[in-house]
Amino acid sequence: MLKDLRNRHLSGRIGGLVAVCSAHPQVLAAAAARAKDDGTLLLVEATANQVNLYGGYTGMTPSDFADQLTRLATDGGLAPGQVMLGADHLGPHPWRHLPAREAMAHAEALARAVVAAGFQKLHLDTGRRCADDPRDRLPVKTAALRAASLCRAAESAAGHFHRPSPFYVIGSEVPTPGGGLGQNGVVAVSDPQDLRDELADYKEAFSRAGVDQAWERIIAVVVQPGVDFDDHRAAVYNPSAAAALSAFHDRLPGAMTFEIHATDYQPPSALTQMVRDHFCLLKIGPCLTSALREALFALAHIENELPGLSHRSNLMAVMEQLMQTHPEHGNIHYDGTGPERQYLRRYGLRDRIRYYWPRAEARQACEQLMHNLHRPIPHPLLRQFLPDLAGAIAVGSLSPAPEAILQARIRSALAPYADACRHQADTA
Repeated sequence: MLKDLRNRHLSGRIGGLVAVCSAHPQVLAAAAARAKDDGTLLLVEATANQVNLYGGYTGMTPSDFADQLTRLATDGGLAPGQVMLGADHLGPHPWRHLPAREAMAHAEALARAVVAAGFQKLHLDTGRRCADDPRDRLPVKTAALRAASLCRAAESAAGHFHRPSPFYVIGSEVPTPGGGLGQNGVVAVSDPQDLRDELADYKEAFSRAGVDQAWERIIAVVVQPGVDFDDHRAAVYNPSAAAALSAFHDRLPGAMTFEIHATDYQPPSALTQMVRDHFCLLKIGPCLTSALREALFALAHIENELPGLSHRSNLMAVMEQLMQTHPEHGNIHYDGTGPERQYLRRYGLRDRIRYYWPRAEARQACEQLMHNLHRPIPHPLLRQFLPDLAGAIAVGSLSPAPEAILQARIRSALAPYADACRHQADTA
């Protein structure tokens, strides 16, 4: 399906594909269930910060993550050919504090490891500065040469480990991982002329690196159609602002289509129009883990109201303590007073709390919460804290088990993306 997206759009059979960028088992289980129901491809991508040779913030190597996804997909009833694993932001970003030569050595080692582990779609993200790069924006030609080096490492690994040749995504105009909307809330749309020049630089770099054959397997280029988000709001897609970029889709070389990052929190109508306008590879992550967090916090509020519990999870307090004790993903990113920073830690749309769910204390608190709520939950508490699900639980169409509630909330967040991609394929 990946390599056919562009042809579908050129022939008028509009459709898209959602890339789920998360490592949380609950999110992946919900995505697998939706893919099974729709009969579509489950595309899951792990960032170089989440999963790498040193464990990332999840503690998983590429092979660990591949094994986890295989288990979840099998448990969800998906066939092996219905699952694709991708590497997101594959490049020097996690090691950008090092000189470029060292950072790229780590990135190339990761490229070989993800191919060995069975990753089939690689996003080559080399547009960010390393420690010894000029302070201005990294030149596109430099980013292209580094992407070609990563591609060469991946191609070599595919041959060595007898893996299928990977598909690639290129582009230097990549939003900040996890949302990077500026203070004015305005997002500059990619200029088609700049994009044309950028593609020429990448093609030349691939040729110089001796990986011309991989150029035909570049299935997308990352562009910015004007969508992004920060902790408070999302910039909603504006079709008129992206019209010139959309029109350039017909001029993309080979099998390339548009890949869009940071599409989290877009309204359903915007998603439908984005896919119609050829922005058809939609990457999401924080909006799904945010939905998970919303459901967990709602269940924690219910737990606090239930009488007779001898041992409560204290989930919200546990997470707050974790984020303050280990501020590398939380406090250092937030300005303001103590209460303002606490608010952002809990409710910011960037959902930095997602970095902390793999920690032992968080897992223990979640397990205690699930244990405490495996009992009939009074309907008034469901109406108070889960009003969107209370009716379905009351009539028996949704199980009152806490795990089912988590899955329902995540699937609700995923639904507009899957519907936008599927609906237009069916009606075009």
